[in-house]
Amino acid sequence: MAHETGARRSRRVLLLAALAAVVLVAGGALVVNRLVSDDGPRRRPGAVAASATATPSTAAEPSPTTPPGAGITGPLNLLLVGVDTRVSVPGWEPHSDAVLVLHVPAGLDRAYLFSLPRDLLVDIPAFPASGYKGGKTKLTHAMSYGSRVPGKPKEHRVAQGYELLRSTVSGYTGLRFDAGAVITFNGFDKLVDTLGGVDIHVDERVVSLHRRPDGKHRDPAPSGGGYVGPQMVYEKGQRHLNGWQALDYARQRYIAGGDYARQRHQQQLLRALTAKILDENLARQPDRVQQVADALGDTLIYAGGPRIVDLAYALGGLSVDRFTPVALPGSGVGKGSAYRGEELKPVGRQFLTALKAGDAEKFLAAHPELRVKN
Repeated sequence: MAHETGARRSRRVLLLAALAAVVLVAGGALVVNRLVSDDGPRRRPGAVAASATATPSTAAEPSPTTPPGAGITGPLNLLLVGVDTRVSVPGWEPHSDAVLVLHVPAGLDRAYLFSLPRDLLVDIPAFPASGYKGGKTKLTHAMSYGSRVPGKPKEHRVAQGYELLRSTVSGYTGLRFDAGAVITFNGFDKLVDTLGGVDIHVDERVVSLHRRPDGKHRDPAPSGGGYVGPQMVYEKGQRHLNGWQALDYARQRYIAGGDYARQRHQQQLLRALTAKILDENLARQPDRVQQVADALGDTLIYAGGPRIVDLAYALGGLSVDRFTPVALPGSGVGKGSAYRGEELKPVGRQFLTALKAGDAEKFLAAHPELRVKN
């Protein structure tokens, strides 16, 4: 594969980032079959550089006789960010609508996935690259504030915004991140459609705020502040969803359970995608691999640490039944009717402490209500 072009290799890096970071645990065999080259895959232009605070869980470059990822023993932490860029709106700042963390303990034999509320009140550190001076506000703003370009109010850099978001999540959770990815809504649509849709159990009736039954966007209300027209409805039960449906279902938060229900649906969706890739043995179908790579295009940025080739192979032994979505309960913060944001309840913060100590499984045995039902 030494002859393949940099452009094609960069597209395949994006594919592997999608499988290793979006689906998080399903890409190992893919690396061995299609992505190993003499010098390893290249990070595409504009991707975020490796963080200086990445967990020191990797060893030196493997020799030709050593399998990729042999030096990665864990623990590993990956940060996945879903971003609403609204590129059609001039000057729109990217917001992190979904912030998910994958933790793989030492031994790499299981994985835990949890979400942080977009409105979580956090301390966002100062970030000279964007001119942000720091403050306590909602987590979703870290991506926005970090993406700004001083002197260019209509220009925003998503990769730069990721850096501030990563620092913020690291400060809140106490976890250091080895790698991560940012994917836009359009990118997620494409990923699901290219895989032929996804099967998911809809656990509550969900009425869409954004989409009509035919998939078109609902019209803005003439008076502002909402939308008008028919709404897509997701009834309870086992459903097969295409790209726009899967994304739309996982975006809704004006439902019973609010943003916490939305986090649960996002986790269920990612697990369903993982199961689909494993069940269909996608990693051993080169034509499908290239199809997914071409579909993703520039809708995903890999925020690299270890070589993707090593990272994905190291996670390739995980099975879907050892992939545990976790719900961290929270509540609103404010005075009277003035809403400021969200905070995790004590059991959620205690889970983070147990996770860092390597006691997540023991903690979940004592708090089984935190396990997301699939």
